[in-house]
Amino acid sequence: MAQPTMAAGFAAAFLDYAESRGAPRAELLAASGLAAGDLANQDARVPVAAYQALIVAGIEATGDTALLLRHTFDSRLETISVVGQIVHSSQSLAHSIAQLNRYLRLMAEVDTVGGRDRFELLQKGGAVWIVDHIAVAGPDYIGLEASFARFISEFRRSFPDVPFALEMEVTYPPPPHAAEYPTLFRIPVRFDAARNALRIDPVWLTAESDFEPGHAYSFGIFTRHADALLDTLGRSDRLRDRIEAAILPDLHEGSLSMDKLARALGMSRQTLYRRLKAEGETFAEIHDDLRRRMALDYLTARKVSVNEAAYLLGFSEASSFVRAFNRWTGQSPTAYLDRMS
Repeated sequence: MAQPTMAAGFAAAFLDYAESRGAPRAELLAASGLAAGDLANQDARVPVAAYQALIVAGIEATGDTALLLRHTFDSRLETISVVGQIVHSSQSLAHSIAQLNRYLRLMAEVDTVGGRDRFELLQKGGAVWIVDHIAVAGPDYIGLEASFARFISEFRRSFPDVPFALEMEVTYPPPPHAAEYPTLFRIPVRFDAARNALRIDPVWLTAESDFEPGHAYSFGIFTRHADALLDTLGRSDRLRDRIEAAILPDLHEGSLSMDKLARALGMSRQTLYRRLKAEGETFAEIHDDLRRRMALDYLTARKVSVNEAAYLLGFSEASSFVRAFNRWTGQSPTAYLDRMS
């Protein structure tokens, strides 16, 4: 199976930052196995392992275990990845999280617990949380702390007068630089928690009007570019990615042919079945999950009505779509829209 990749823009930005902190550029590149040409285009793909090696080398060179965290707070996502442009052009917090989940692979291919969307906007007991479902093990915590730092820094910069983050829960123990958390995060942090979650001010559930960058024109430009990049990823060696890219244009047809899909992927039906089985996947699960993610994207962005979403996702009747949406989310599409309003 192909190794996970990520956008070169993140590696290029971290390399520049580490060098500004005294790390030798040539030594960092050598440690990561990357060449300068690999980082010339921010949309190019580099191995996740190379980026991780770059971070380790930067930390060793500077002696600063919080180097990636500091870089995240000091940088702007929109200058690193097209996903940042999309998020900043979104209509609301819920919409921006839906776009993050949709285009996450453009930033980095990562595993999540149970194959769920990485980020979930959760309301419970009057509190609002952004839950990160990334699978974290050992030193991987630096990527998790950076993801929460990214949320905080982007909202802190864009909306300096509106409270955003209130507290944070993380599953990892206190890192070597935990003493700097109060200065960097500026919120209470609970380590060794049962989940990774950021509690935010409830005002962001109804703060759609505060998202001034939500221009349909710019959003369309950025998403078209991102969709083209996703199409390129769809031609990767990852079978699930290739299947999703192949069936997305025909999603409205509802019943999709395994024979037709296999031909589109250049293999026999039997080979496709064996490869799916080897990767612990089924076509039905991939199809269902793609429908779920597209349904949330359509409704969160208020692009289409419930009936139109049902058609676009290949449901013969709106009632069938409503039942499926209930199974996916525990609520009806109407209730979901009401919650977003």
